[in-house]
Amino acid sequence: MSRKAVIVFAAMCVIWGIPYFLIRVAVSEISPATLVFARTAAGALILMPVVLARRGLRAIGNTWPPLLAFAAVEIGGPWFFLSSAEQHISSSLAGLLISSVPLLGIVIAPLFGNRERISPVGIAGLALGLCGVAAIVGLDLNVPDVAALFQMALVAIGYAVGPAILRRFLTGVPSVSVIGVSLAACAVAYAPVAATQWPRTVPGAAVLASVGVLAVVCTAIAFLLFFALIAEIGPVRATVITYVNPAVAAAAGIAILHETFTVGMGIGFVLVLAGSILATRRRQPASAGNTGT
Repeated sequence: MSRKAVIVFAAMCVIWGIPYFLIRVAVSEISPATLVFARTAAGALILMPVVLARRGLRAIGNTWPPLLAFAAVEIGGPWFFLSSAEQHISSSLAGLLISSVPLLGIVIAPLFGNRERISPVGIAGLALGLCGVAAIVGLDLNVPDVAALFQMALVAIGYAVGPAILRRFLTGVPSVSVIGVSLAACAVAYAPVAATQWPRTVPGAAVLASVGVLAVVCTAIAFLLFFALIAEIGPVRATVITYVNPAVAAAAGIAILHETFTVGMGIGFVLVLAGSILATRRRQPASAGNTGT
């Protein structure tokens, strides 16, 4: 990778690893719906001028239904469920559970037209990853809030379905248009709920700072950097950050919020990481000259 790609890659690993502890701080004083609205509204305010300047709305054409579906399953639903879950579980646990997304992506891909068969190695990777998730949740016999775990499952499913929709229906739409419009749509959807749950007193400085960093750095700037990373190294290699973000999330939760890191969480993450690498590894082509149809 070029020096630019390395710098952007490292930045993305951190930027998409720290939201978990920031969310944990924010939901201590504001509701999950309010937090989602603040993040999406601020992100839309930053990205929509770029979309409009590039006449990005025209590129959407007749893909509005899948785009709105993408917004719901990639942003609107997961960000709410994640924020709600972190009212009851640690940010470290939330981040580590998200490491299961690549595994779910392999299972969900065939539902969206991906006919690539899972190899025996891939199946072994899925099984290994499943054992890892079980270890993260319960190896230490300290099962956290069951409802929060269910919400985290919905988050992981949404994060796996979103890219599948993107690849199947939205490949012709500029990335900045997809994200900008998705953020704007979610902001509009959450505005009525956020209005009824708006805090009656000004939240503390730590909460305000967390919301600001989430909205500006971890949402708007993060997506722009991610587009730049994809342009530098391609979409497949860019997804490697998925393997690093949970470790950053766990480290931030332990170092900043003094959360407990259990043996089960450590063993489980290693198993999920290994399983994800095996399950997502592409088969080598039969010959160098065979490039497909």
